[in-house]
Amino acid sequence: MRPGTVAVLASGGLDSAILVAELAREGQDVQPIYVRFGLVWEEVEEAHLRRFLATLPAERVAPLLTLDFPIADVYQSHWSLSARGIPDADSPDEAVYLPGRNLLLLAKAIVWCALHDVTAINLGTLKGNPFADASREFFAAVEQVAHIGLGAPIEIEMPFGTLTKADVLQLGRDLQLQHTFSCIDPQGSQHCGRCNKCAERRRVFADLSIEDRTPYAGS
Repeated sequence: MRPGTVAVLASGGLDSAILVAELAREGQDVQPIYVRFGLVWEEVEEAHLRRFLATLPAERVAPLLTLDFPIADVYQSHWSLSARGIPDADSPDEAVYLPGRNLLLLAKAIVWCALHDVTAINLGTLKGNPFADASREFFAAVEQVAHIGLGAPIEIEMPFGTLTKADVLQLGRDLQLQHTFSCIDPQGSQHCGRCNKCAERRRVFADLSIEDRTPYAGS
């Protein structure tokens, strides 16, 4: 691990994928981290993420690190595991909330970073994120826990915290975004085109008049 390397919690969606690319463009060495909970879309999502990362400069972006953190014993019949009642295009943003997601993501990633002398974890959190576990107050508390429990001065950073999804898409419009993945109900290896996250993705491309090269099932 090169001194000064920063970690990015990368889901494969537009925001975190573009964040990896932006940090690399700024000259930073980046370690993307994917945490596998066992959710229904993760196999397809991870495959997309690997294809996207392969389009970025290897001298700046390290190979994807995957960490397994099975959550079935906690989430049980939650729609993210059962694939029943997946929020559709007409559902509110709150419908896609995954309980404790950022706490779970950070818990394992922070321990890995502490053991590998990585002192900063970046997330693609955007302006206006309504969830309590995406607030600066929450991240500051997690930083404090890491410092107390691990003796590790790890900073949790949100470089896109003042930006909207449209702002971020503008930053990454020259990237191979067809390899990113936003769907929570994949059909084979493709976006379903009808879930809450697909609707959000299609809308932001359309609003900016940027060609959306994403293959959607049935399109």
